[in-house]
Amino acid sequence: MAVVSTPFSFNTLTFPNLRRVNSRFPGMAFASVNNKEAASLGVRVTEGEGNLPKVVLTSGSGSEVDIYLFGGCVTSWKVANGKDLLFVRPDAVFNKKKPISGGIPHCFPQFGPGQIQQHGFARNLDWSVVDSENVEGSPAVTLELKDSSYSRSIWDFSFHALYKITLSTKGLSTELKVTNTDNRPFSFTTALHTYFRASASGASVKGLKGRRTLNKGPDPKNPVEGSEEREVVTFPGYVDCIYLEAPSELHLDNGLGDLISIRNTNWSDAVLWNPYLTMEASYKDFVCVENAKIGNVQLEPQQSWTATQNLSIG
Repeated sequence: MAVVSTPFSFNTLTFPNLRRVNSRFPGMAFASVNNKEAASLGVRVTEGEGNLPKVVLTSGSGSEVDIYLFGGCVTSWKVANGKDLLFVRPDAVFNKKKPISGGIPHCFPQFGPGQIQQHGFARNLDWSVVDSENVEGSPAVTLELKDSSYSRSIWDFSFHALYKITLSTKGLSTELKVTNTDNRPFSFTTALHTYFRASASGASVKGLKGRRTLNKGPDPKNPVEGSEEREVVTFPGYVDCIYLEAPSELHLDNGLGDLISIRNTNWSDAVLWNPYLTMEASYKDFVCVENAKIGNVQLEPQQSWTATQNLSIG
């Protein structure tokens, strides 16, 4: 297997046109590679919306992924024909004043409401580039997030998160690894809040029949326990439902002619969400199918937890 790998420097930035970005974001880390090396990897850093730095992966077949370092957020996954399978809401802002609304935002160290801010802080912080490689035409980049004075003011633990994104001809895979670098145990919940471009009225998900559910639709503060009886789950209106102990593979028909396989390891649960009329400007154009860990992950000092998500199109 041919692997091209490039070492990274936290102090030098030689991506094309990014000297200026580095001076504007002095605390951020980028790869130290020359233009030729970057092109051979299919990995480049450029300015995105709001002049925020983003990593662009381009596969040998022409598929492409955009990843913003703010929030470590994948915002676009275009297959070779140029069709984007992810969705960013029209009300999304790229100014660091709030998380990016769309793509694949992180929920860590808390999913949903709770003792700290909604969905945690990982989506509000700058991640750093620490590695890249290209395996037989499939580019990959690894981002990291560590605790800081800001994160500890919210959640007083030391941690290290690595997030690897790999692009192939018809697939997009991610691996999230969280390590407890504190001297005390801690617990967390987490999710990948994936927004898929869709026709909500025509979209459907297969693979959830028989799974235990917590339906938050009637009352978000008092989920109704139940069991999924449908072979094909649709989005006829407001949908906010947790599926406990979900299968390792689901199938999404986005209602736009695409069938997307959603496979995972160690994401034990799934969430379906569509805001319906509470987000009238865009609800018709997306559905969320989220891999999640609803129950607490308990880590002793130096222990790690790893989960993968693999999206692919037929």
